[in-house]
Amino acid sequence: MRPARQLRARAPLRLGLAGGGTDLPHYSQRHGGAVLNATIDRYAYAHLTFLDAGGARFRASDLGLVDETPAAPDLPTDQGLSLHRAVYNRIVRQFLDGRAPSVDVSTTVDAPPGSGLGSSSALVVALVEAYRVAFNLPLGRYDVAQLAYQIERGDLGLAGGKQDQYAAAFGGINFIEFLADDRVIVNPLRVSRSALNELEAALVICFTGQSRRSDTIIGEQLEGIERNTASTIDGLHQLKADAIEMKTALLGGDLRGMAAILDRSWRAKQQTAAGISSPLIETVYKTAMERGAWAGKVSGAGGGGFMMFVTDPENRYRLAEAIRAAGVEAGPVHFTDMGAEAWTVGH
Repeated sequence: MRPARQLRARAPLRLGLAGGGTDLPHYSQRHGGAVLNATIDRYAYAHLTFLDAGGARFRASDLGLVDETPAAPDLPTDQGLSLHRAVYNRIVRQFLDGRAPSVDVSTTVDAPPGSGLGSSSALVVALVEAYRVAFNLPLGRYDVAQLAYQIERGDLGLAGGKQDQYAAAFGGINFIEFLADDRVIVNPLRVSRSALNELEAALVICFTGQSRRSDTIIGEQLEGIERNTASTIDGLHQLKADAIEMKTALLGGDLRGMAAILDRSWRAKQQTAAGISSPLIETVYKTAMERGAWAGKVSGAGGGGFMMFVTDPENRYRLAEAIRAAGVEAGPVHFTDMGAEAWTVGH
């Protein structure tokens, strides 16, 4: 069957609520990891069009980058748009018997690179989802997430954990367990509507204006795990315990309890590596706490990107105003419950 000529796909970005870092395989293979995260109304988009000419064109439209190359089964990923090329290579090699299709693939992401919202992984998931529908590939959500993980961490050798790919593929509020032998269990949480509304009304997210490279921080965490450094291991153990406790607090609608856990987790996270905080992060954090925030943390590995704060819902507007007055973009966020999805144009 001839594939559809044009397809679009999207995958949601996520907020990490607790447990981030314990999804690193170096830790989870030995101790078991657990994270709690929630997808939000920001997305990575992929647009795929089949071409008649024998070439491949990849575009990151939000970054103004174009990568044109002859269609081939093994495109070099040390040049051009590496994420786009790596997904193309894996699909061609694993599912198309080496037949390299002629395609135009453009992407956009609703957050800058290094945001700490899992944007790179969401982009890879969106690309995989587009090819899945284009070629009717036999992939479920676990398969899409695992394939995206293999492409990023294996094919490209990018440092990081597993939570972002599974959050983007599944969507919603998930408690995700990372176990030995590469086993992953996604537990969608049935949180009451009132508890979700209250949490959403209490959250302020802000962009520090500093995109960061997470590989340095992750590299230090991995070194600490390998060397069994007490501060790193103890910090990660605490983050895992906090994820379990945060799940209980969320299901019980205990907003104050969630804030206390968030504060404890932020302190534990800073034990796992240097550079997780920064002078700007400390300034924003101090401003927020002085304006009534109950707790806050950096999203993702740290060092920059987005921060999130929890406050009394009646204080959210004033808190966001105060952060904006300090020169940092801030505002509300909304949860979503759909994971990666793709559709043909005109259908």
